[in-house]
Amino acid sequence: MTTETRTIEVGYLARVEGEGALTIELDGERAVAVKLRIFEPPRFFEAFLRGRSALEAPDLTSRICGICPVAYQLSACGAIEDALGLSISEPIRALRRLLYCGEWIESHALHVFMLHAPDFLGYDDAFAMAKDHGDMVRRGLAVKKVGNEIVSAIGGRAIHPINVRVGGFYRAPARRELAPLVPAIEDALASAQVALGWAAGFTYPDVERDYELVALRDDRAYPFCDGRIVSSAGIAAPMCDFDTHFVERQVPHATALHAEVRGRGASLCGPLARFGLDADLLGDVARAAARSAGLAAPCRNPYRSILVRLVEIAQALDEARRLIAAYVPPDPPCVTAPIRPGVGHACTEAPRGMLYHRYEIDETGAIADADIVPPTSHNQRVIEEDLFAIAGTLAALPHDEATLLAERTVRNHDPCISCATHFLDLRIVRR
Repeated sequence: MTTETRTIEVGYLARVEGEGALTIELDGERAVAVKLRIFEPPRFFEAFLRGRSALEAPDLTSRICGICPVAYQLSACGAIEDALGLSISEPIRALRRLLYCGEWIESHALHVFMLHAPDFLGYDDAFAMAKDHGDMVRRGLAVKKVGNEIVSAIGGRAIHPINVRVGGFYRAPARRELAPLVPAIEDALASAQVALGWAAGFTYPDVERDYELVALRDDRAYPFCDGRIVSSAGIAAPMCDFDTHFVERQVPHATALHAEVRGRGASLCGPLARFGLDADLLGDVARAAARSAGLAAPCRNPYRSILVRLVEIAQALDEARRLIAAYVPPDPPCVTAPIRPGVGHACTEAPRGMLYHRYEIDETGAIADADIVPPTSHNQRVIEEDLFAIAGTLAALPHDEATLLAERTVRNHDPCISCATHFLDLRIVRR
């Protein structure tokens, strides 16, 4: 028996967040192992939260990610509020949804226009793509700017907002502060609809994957901060039962944990999962956008996730203008509760999928224990299985084409591996 080793190396890939490498082992043309090796140093957020005031959790955890700090803040707020038995008012809940709309808009726009679209059009990056598709890149930047402006208007600044606190906000913006955002939101919605028509014309690999889809389900609205955990394989559970259904495990080849469904294995969260489980809760504008792109739920082609993200941009923009039109400043802007010992749980839908926080608080109000499960912990094994499914195709392709397809397959899920940057060193080993 001979072993033929084929190595494809990419020094760094700036259109994926996280550092890692990929090894595919083949026995003839059959894949026997795929390892997405994550070697980025652990960041120990859960450890250094211990002993800190529970009220500090939103600001501390927001530093996990500069792209989705709102998701970390609101998940932390929800879990601490659960532990304290604190119920927020509907105006605070609505303002949080508006803030989350801003984060979805800016994160999805970054991924669609800057990171993912170049893959489908044969460009190395968005700068090269802009030479031929300048109007679309300008539209994408304008859409992202609107998301930044929404986050800034409510959160105090666009990155790592400073106005979010347990129980609500330090300050509620006045109606006159939010009203000027509406014209730009209207323009961005028109741009998102144009971009959806543009992306619907891309050529997509004919791939269908049988994922177990996992997302929040709030029967009142498309999910952001509220609801129960559901899956396409029958999970229907409150957030506090997260550990009953999911388990994290360390794998030898990665510093990032894998989160799996107990007894079943990999599950997918994020846009494809939300669309598959909650499409009936989309507003009229987003439903029409999905139909115009030929999307029907569930969509199980990971390469078409770019279309679902554009539908979610339309949803977030449409909801943002409706929330602003109905906005009543919460008075007071926050609610409080006495410090007490307890355990609290919360999930929210980060742009990349379901984000879980659990905190144990002691009698002094300090965090005794913390558990944070980001969406990429769920999707990391899915990415490996997607690559496993196309390993034979990769082995048959020339070096450059195999590398590009592997990178595209990873980028479908917009991974945030430590919530950071850089990705691929691909090695194919033949047995």
